[in-house]
Amino acid sequence: MTDEACDIAVIGAGIAGASIAAELAALLPRDTRILLLERESVAGYHTTGRSAAFWEECYGGPALVPLTRASGAYLRDRGFLSERGALYIAQADAEAEVDSFLARFAPTGAELYRLGAADLQRRVPQLRARWVHGIWQPHCADIDVAALHQHYLRRAAAAGVRLRVKAGVGPIDRTGSGWRLRLDGGGTLTAGALVNAAGAWSDCVAAAAGLRAPGIQPLRRTVVQVRVDPPAPRDLPLVLDISGRFYFRPEGDRLWLSPHDETPSPPCDAAPEELDVAVAISRLEEATGWRVEAVERRWAGLRSFAPDRLPVYGPDPGDRAFIWFAGQGGSGIQTAPAAARLMAEAVAGSGRSAMTADLDLRPFGPERLG
Repeated sequence: MTDEACDIAVIGAGIAGASIAAELAALLPRDTRILLLERESVAGYHTTGRSAAFWEECYGGPALVPLTRASGAYLRDRGFLSERGALYIAQADAEAEVDSFLARFAPTGAELYRLGAADLQRRVPQLRARWVHGIWQPHCADIDVAALHQHYLRRAAAAGVRLRVKAGVGPIDRTGSGWRLRLDGGGTLTAGALVNAAGAWSDCVAAAAGLRAPGIQPLRRTVVQVRVDPPAPRDLPLVLDISGRFYFRPEGDRLWLSPHDETPSPPCDAAPEELDVAVAISRLEEATGWRVEAVERRWAGLRSFAPDRLPVYGPDPGDRAFIWFAGQGGSGIQTAPAAARLMAEAVAGSGRSAMTADLDLRPFGPERLG
């Protein structure tokens, strides 16, 4: 027996689902019934709720820079960003990586400056002397992830979107007019179209609908909050090893630190591994003069990537009533405003807004994955 019906069901209420639901509701007719489904008891429990997110122009690679930069004004104008700056660091034998990085991002318009050893020591006083090359990205900022997520949930609710929690999705059947979803908590739902914003569970949702999964792989990322001696300066930039072995930033006079791990994982309630925590601490103490006095918090989240590490946005080639908004890796929060607006405009068939006027959705289409 059908318990509920809607025009569009958005599966997943993290930042991806919340933002696309809000933007769809803003563009589609007011009487369009949009339902936002979340398998947990609260929205944003998994990756969105565990992010050490920052807005950094180059994070995720050159193909994502346009989405990141287009999102910047939206985030700044609404108070979601706190300016910090980012510093990529390299040792003497990694100068070629610095050259390659600058060459890759030169066409994107990202603002980058090459720094020498003296500038690195001035910006990160505890940095060991062997770090002699740097790239400064002045516009990097911390993101208030919780506030941004709530902003989109409020926008969605104000536009008539209904949120259902504890509504995990089981088998999905195609009908003549759309989809019939069986929900884990009991009951069924009919929907004219589905938006797959299920993060680490995106491939599972596709398989449940009888569609080919593109191979979106969840990768575990570990973050720890450490107390260090001497205390960390509050005005430190985000510091990233250009070789991808660690990054850290201050949180008060503590450090948030990651070993930049990417361990394949099934979709799950991710938890940090002690080895990854130990690796993070070891790499910090090798790179700097800080001594870790205590690990005060530790957590892990799943960042999900398609095989080419680009997001998957658009109708499924096998069924255009199944719409992908997934595979955003570690960049889904910083690109949410532009990506959700761009995708909603495509679904609604509306004209482009000022935010999305120069963006191209085609590189992210699911058809590229075969």
